[in-house]
Amino acid sequence: MLVIGNGTLFTRDSSNPYIENGAVAVDGTRIVQVGTTQEVREAYKDCEYIDAKGGVIMPAFINTHEHIYSAFARGLSINGYNPQGFLDILDGQWWTIDRKLTLAQTKYSAMDTMIACIRNGVTTIFDHHASFGQIDGSLFAIADAAKELGVRACLCYEVSDRDGMDKAREAVMENAAFIRHAMQDDTDMLAGMMGMHAQFTISDATMELAAANKPDGVGYHIHVAEGIEDLHDCLKKYGKRIVDRLMDCGILGSKTLLGHCIYINPHEMELIRQTDTMVVHNPESNMGNACGCPPTMELVKRGIVTGLGTDGYTHDMTESYKVANVLHKHHLCDANAAWGEVPKMLFEHNAQIANRYFKAPLGVLKEGAAADVIVVDYDPPTRLDETNINGHILFGMTGRDVVTTVGNGKVLMKDREVLVADVKEVMVRCREESAKLWKSING
Repeated sequence: MLVIGNGTLFTRDSSNPYIENGAVAVDGTRIVQVGTTQEVREAYKDCEYIDAKGGVIMPAFINTHEHIYSAFARGLSINGYNPQGFLDILDGQWWTIDRKLTLAQTKYSAMDTMIACIRNGVTTIFDHHASFGQIDGSLFAIADAAKELGVRACLCYEVSDRDGMDKAREAVMENAAFIRHAMQDDTDMLAGMMGMHAQFTISDATMELAAANKPDGVGYHIHVAEGIEDLHDCLKKYGKRIVDRLMDCGILGSKTLLGHCIYINPHEMELIRQTDTMVVHNPESNMGNACGCPPTMELVKRGIVTGLGTDGYTHDMTESYKVANVLHKHHLCDANAAWGEVPKMLFEHNAQIANRYFKAPLGVLKEGAAADVIVVDYDPPTRLDETNINGHILFGMTGRDVVTTVGNGKVLMKDREVLVADVKEVMVRCREESAKLWKSING
């Protein structure tokens, strides 16, 4: 058993949101008690104890849209790459990288990403993978890394016709095989979805192939209207908007997650709401790719479950929180925008999204919930309690302030030392594999 105590405890449990000097007791993979440090320590006198030293104890973060395959792009300069728009960014950089990725490079991209997640207090990720250089087994390679490092992962492979129908079919089958594998896994640490890139790279035939091979009980994870080109393509080819096409293809539903949703209109929002489809916003990526700002505040206002992701730009959810906060204020010319919506996305909706795929309650510290707990080294200069914790996170914390990360009851990092991997050795392997990748791209 494990007790994490002597910290300012924020549970995200509305019935017991804040304990000034609080503690969490963990037995196996679940939380068994939340209370004051004194009462929890008295109840569990002989267990392992982690002293938060007056820091903040809170639920671990959830990232609902990652791109592990982008890890080795850091510092890469591709010969001749000079993008003039979003399609150039996709083909010139991301598709160029994923067409060269090997299984080993996918595995170590996952190791790097997940170590960074642990360091930033993220214990659950939804990843959207592509490695058209080697499709078969790629999701299983990522799952191996997740198991080794103790990170909860919902994985999918992005189906696309961009490299031909044979590759599209192989991608569909990789998804199907991994979904079946995850369904048979009893750890509640793996899940699978039918991944899709974006509708402009997916024919009706491939949509039908994916539907025919998708096991029951799971949905799709698909990019939607990330660039205006996606909308123009759909209108030209099919005479309808993107969400209408997805509706007609049977893609929408409570287990489906739509990434981005920048160029959608009120009619499409209503379809998303009526079908209880989920959305994930990736503010830093949208800004970095000059794609535009989605109507995220309106989605939340309409009651659509809208989460917050990073799109692989960062693994720090507080960074995504900060960027979303200023993006929507700037875009709407409204200083009051995003104060309530973005933390709702990060702390409530991300947990709701995750719990459509995982059984244990996530994103909350209460009896019976998953033992995903972090300790943040934060000494506030002003009053800190349940009424203003989000403001303290927004303006006072970063992911690297996390000193201890517990995932599914296992201590993954303590006092900023990652315990589940030889990080130096992993980084050596990452540099070796990334050097091979860069050479294969630039010659």
